[in-house]
Amino acid sequence: MPMNTNPLLAPWDTPHQLPPFDKIKPEHYAPAFEAAMAEHRAEVDAIAATTEPATFENTVAAFDRSGQSFARVVGVFFNLTSSETSDALQAAERDLMPKIAAHQNWLSLHEGVFKRVDALYRTRDRLGLDPEQLRLLERVHLDFVREGALLVGAARTRYAAITEELAGLFTTFSQSVLGDEAAFCLELKTEADRAGLPGFVLDAAKSVAADKKIDGYAINLSPSLVDPFLTYSTRRDLREKVWRAFKARGESCAERDTRPIAEKILRLRAELAGLMGYGTYADYALVDRMAKKPAAVNDLLMRVWEPARARALTEQKDLEALAATEGFKGPLSGWDWNFYAEKLRQRRFKLDEAELKPYFQLDRMMDAMFDAAGRLYGIGFKEVHGVPLYHPDVRLFEVRSTAVDTLVGVFLVDSFARSTKRGGAWMSEFRGQSRNRPGGLEYPIIINNTNFAKAAAGKPTLLSLDDVRTLFHEFGHGLHGLLSNVTYNRLAGTSVLRDFVELPSQINEHWALTPAILKKHAIHAQTGEAIPDRLIELIKKSEHFNQGFLTVAYTSCALIDMSLHQHPNPEKLSLADFEASECKRLGVPEAVGMRHRLPQFRHLFSDNGYAAGYYVYMWAEVLDADGFEAFEATGDVFNPELAAKFKRFVLSAGNTLDPADAYRAFRGRDPDVGALLRGRGLV
Repeated sequence: MPMNTNPLLAPWDTPHQLPPFDKIKPEHYAPAFEAAMAEHRAEVDAIAATTEPATFENTVAAFDRSGQSFARVVGVFFNLTSSETSDALQAAERDLMPKIAAHQNWLSLHEGVFKRVDALYRTRDRLGLDPEQLRLLERVHLDFVREGALLVGAARTRYAAITEELAGLFTTFSQSVLGDEAAFCLELKTEADRAGLPGFVLDAAKSVAADKKIDGYAINLSPSLVDPFLTYSTRRDLREKVWRAFKARGESCAERDTRPIAEKILRLRAELAGLMGYGTYADYALVDRMAKKPAAVNDLLMRVWEPARARALTEQKDLEALAATEGFKGPLSGWDWNFYAEKLRQRRFKLDEAELKPYFQLDRMMDAMFDAAGRLYGIGFKEVHGVPLYHPDVRLFEVRSTAVDTLVGVFLVDSFARSTKRGGAWMSEFRGQSRNRPGGLEYPIIINNTNFAKAAAGKPTLLSLDDVRTLFHEFGHGLHGLLSNVTYNRLAGTSVLRDFVELPSQINEHWALTPAILKKHAIHAQTGEAIPDRLIELIKKSEHFNQGFLTVAYTSCALIDMSLHQHPNPEKLSLADFEASECKRLGVPEAVGMRHRLPQFRHLFSDNGYAAGYYVYMWAEVLDADGFEAFEATGDVFNPELAAKFKRFVLSAGNTLDPADAYRAFRGRDPDVGALLRGRGLV
């Protein structure tokens, strides 16, 4: 396919050089990748072939600058395979992922470039580099080493084979879970099937049915619909059916059984770690994390685990006592917890999620997060219409500095669940921020994806409190990408250590429910009235309600992830047996269970990013809880001095600073672990 006819390779004469979504088809990716990878290889070979002595500019900066066409194609491909896939695109993904992995291997194992980088690294103290240049040199060198550059002979060849095989397995795992999610549909055909469901759940169920070409109401496996269904449906049999389907993703049918795939991934990871000289994959993964060692992770998790488990068991007794007053007999099951927890919350706090939800309209809550960001960081958001995007639900915003009216970045928002989109919520980029991009735009194009249950046409989409937190969480990641202000691509935005990357997202959640934001933006969908002080006070009073359940559901996953990736003999590991034995060893209450069971645990098995790394949310929670306490201590949660420091040393600094140094520069000291326990009400 000629370059000028392939929209992925032709110049993008679109606003902000956005991808020409309306022109891109699945068949364009293979030739685009072939051409972009060839161009990238030529650029990198030229760096190695130069006869001039290695310098920072002709080697490290040039390497950082290379591959712009490849990055452009990758940005579109990875975003659309997650957000708007199809049979044809999934077929292309299965074909291309091993080829992309092979290209990445070629880069990381390039002896000529590594030789030059290594020579500079060994003399780095004598090169007169500024702090950002030195940081880039050190990071690029570490990247090469961690990706096999020091391996030789058969070990080098085997490393490449493992990473390419893993790329294919990750794709198969992700597509299998998505297939299970897309296959499930529970029709609510009668009034009895819909018993107990409030209007906002019925609106969402009607939207799901319409998407599936059903006249009526239906439940899919989006958490934004599963959770309220389990909370309000008085049909225990249907709650059980939905709960079991949700928990069975990844093992519901033989052709999409992810367990042998995950077992193979674990064996390959263990082999890779051995090639790199580490005893386990966890040891290998944590070298480039703040935690450094598995013992440090386990110490933190166990400090939380025991009080959380005790709290969850107390919560279960309270729920069973309440259920008994309504004639319920027997122990509580997983499909009962939300139902009785909501009843208990209403009884204790006079707080009804159904009463709250009309105040949390999606559009209003987006205004709220933009408002909070404006108060803290001096930026504004203007929606732009008329630009072709990849789905009608996607919205486009220009982000500008309010002080000098300069463009900061472009922000896309894709809010709703659909069968062509993977579950969960995430931030990504089509283009990262960089000043090392000659002829290209410096500012980033960032996207937030969520999977909220879309309301029926003409009605506002209403969010739960958890949904609001998710919205602000992902926007924290978005701000990390949008406010990046560095020179080099490798150090930009969210390219930080994995257990630091969740700080911007998690601290941003704290502003979601501050009274100033709620009074302005939590407007009732029917009456137009602002949320009353009574409800704001009740939200605050109930913030630790059900915290045992929530903490156990998360921490069990993090602990089992660490055990899984420290397994002494993964060759003989059975995923099902391991999960069961670990839950028994930890004493995970059956009615609580794991937030993500292993057969559907995309954090662990759709790539390597969170493998031996699901703990990072709690590690970062120490930072975010301690950091927000600093704002609270000033008496102004929008304190401009602290906000300026957080922007400078965290959001804008990318990976130019060591994360521990960055946090100290913002906070003035190391974080206090007690802030996490206080924040969760576990002390």
